[in-house]
Amino acid sequence: MRLFGRKEKSEKSDPGSTVPVNHPAPKARGDAGLFKRLRQGLTKTRDSIAGRLDRLLLGRKEITGELLEELEEILFTSDIGVATTQELIDAVQDKVKRKELSDPAKIKASLKEQMQVFLEAPSPERRTPAPGQPLVAMVIGVNGVGKTTTIGKAAHRFRSEGKKVLLVAADTFRAAAVEQLCVWARRAEVDVVRQETGADPSAVVFDALSAAVSRGVDVVLVDTAGRLHTKQSLMDELRKIHRVTGKKLTGAPHEVWLVLDATTGQNAISQARMFHEALGVTDIILTKLDGTAKGGIVVGICHELGLPIRFIGIGEGIEDLRPFDPADFIEAIFD
Repeated sequence: MRLFGRKEKSEKSDPGSTVPVNHPAPKARGDAGLFKRLRQGLTKTRDSIAGRLDRLLLGRKEITGELLEELEEILFTSDIGVATTQELIDAVQDKVKRKELSDPAKIKASLKEQMQVFLEAPSPERRTPAPGQPLVAMVIGVNGVGKTTTIGKAAHRFRSEGKKVLLVAADTFRAAAVEQLCVWARRAEVDVVRQETGADPSAVVFDALSAAVSRGVDVVLVDTAGRLHTKQSLMDELRKIHRVTGKKLTGAPHEVWLVLDATTGQNAISQARMFHEALGVTDIILTKLDGTAKGGIVVGICHELGLPIRFIGIGEGIEDLRPFDPADFIEAIFD
């Protein structure tokens, strides 16, 4: 097993050790301007939803069936999802029937309120690491969604909070994935455990957890494969890693993060269902929101799957992974 990011010791003395990290934690950027950056990152989504809504409702005097059909088309083509779109339209129609909503100009406010309710998905019950053991997060997702990049940014965020972080290169099928993780480990100033290409991913994770416990690591982030020969072989491999992790540390992995590419729209929901059924996802991370008009998928994923969004990616910088706040998100795409 190799450990990168610090000077290596002999495997005979301690197969999972490195020189302790004594670098000062980087200073976290202040909150000033964070909402502005979020709003800028969601420009395309805001134009797709709020911009089109404003044009639809401008000058309308009453809520007609034709208006509701056009509203439905806007929501659906913004990748909010079929089921979620239908529930939003039903909610508007119900308010109209009960005479709680008659002014077209107030439809936007009604949608904002309902969408925020959908976004506030309850977090699943989380497992707590035993005393002296690290929090282990298994990070999954298909290739190309930004999984490894997300791990690097998350490592930086945890380290800025003063936590000791270890990355695990369990995508042993692609040498490029391992090298990319090592690059991010250097940027975040954390260690990474790796083995040779083709090594058993579960063995890499098992050894890495031994190292993490012996060195008092606070957080372990496990990078995993996103593509094998078949979808079934991928799921079998991920389940094996999950089982081995639990055997090494009771209750681990404590969290399972699914990384999704927001630009894929509805396909992201299909991916989420597949991974959730196989592994029990605890958190969703949506990347590339700054480059897509399909940010409405956030609402669909939360509502249809009942899974919380943990982080969103709104840029390429190491600090452009931010915790998801439903109220901020809704405000950023509507105002």
